[in-house]
Amino acid sequence: MAVKIRLRRSGKVNEPCHRIVVADGRSPRDGRFIENIGMYDPRHKTERVDLERADYWLGCGAQASETVAAIIKRARAGVQMTVKPTVKAAPQAAAEPAAPAPADAPAKADA
Repeated sequence: MAVKIRLRRSGKVNEPCHRIVVADGRSPRDGRFIENIGMYDPRHKTERVDLERADYWLGCGAQASETVAAIIKRARAGVQMTVKPTVKAAPQAAAEPAAPAPADAPAKADA
């Protein structure tokens, strides 16, 4: 039996929240699981993991998914999730008229 530590999706449509669970690798994503060891909410940038239980299952040979491994690594280091900066469009400035050329400057003629 291949045991995995992975995310189990919960929450509403377009409002995801995940539980970190220990499950048999053959069971469906949101199906049967062995133990719930934490939670991960990407919308509110919160995550909680029972590191003692995670270490127990990893010691028993469980394989953590890539995302769960990153969450456990951050929890061990005591680091909060990083918030990716959002790029907003610069506000449209009111159209300013072009400044006229000074009168004493010679006009350039195209040859």
